[in-house]
Amino acid sequence: MSLEKKINNDLKEAMLAKDRKKLEALRAIKAALLLEKTGGGVGSVEVPETVELKLLQKLVKQRKDSATLYREQNRPELAEEEEYQANIIEKYLPEQLSSDEIKEVVLSVIKEMNASSIKEMGKVMGVVTKKLAGKADNKTVANIVRELLS
Repeated sequence: MSLEKKINNDLKEAMLAKDRKKLEALRAIKAALLLEKTGGGVGSVEVPETVELKLLQKLVKQRKDSATLYREQNRPELAEEEEYQANIIEKYLPEQLSSDEIKEVVLSVIKEMNASSIKEMGKVMGVVTKKLAGKADNKTVANIVRELLS
């Protein structure tokens, strides 16, 4: 089942359950998918899975950044709302890898490419991010790559 169909089904369930918070998160996903489909240059009926994953990761990151800002500004009620939405959106992402699992992938890529210095970080990151699309946060991956190449 495509992500769009899952979202539509979950939207209906949330409407029937009158779950306002969940509805907001699901509508945000649906709106982002619709924007990507109509104006994102995809030009097809279906949004590719890789684009969907990047979109979901972007939405989660936005929610977490907002929650952090709200906490800094002493607005816990708004931060909780953003964190709740981030948790809902994360359920549609594949299971995230642990840092040890990410390290294994990065080490194998470094060995394949014979990378030895931090100057080759961009090349390593390009390959690793394609392998781990949707399964790991790019910030975490970058930190691990930097650590291993230093």
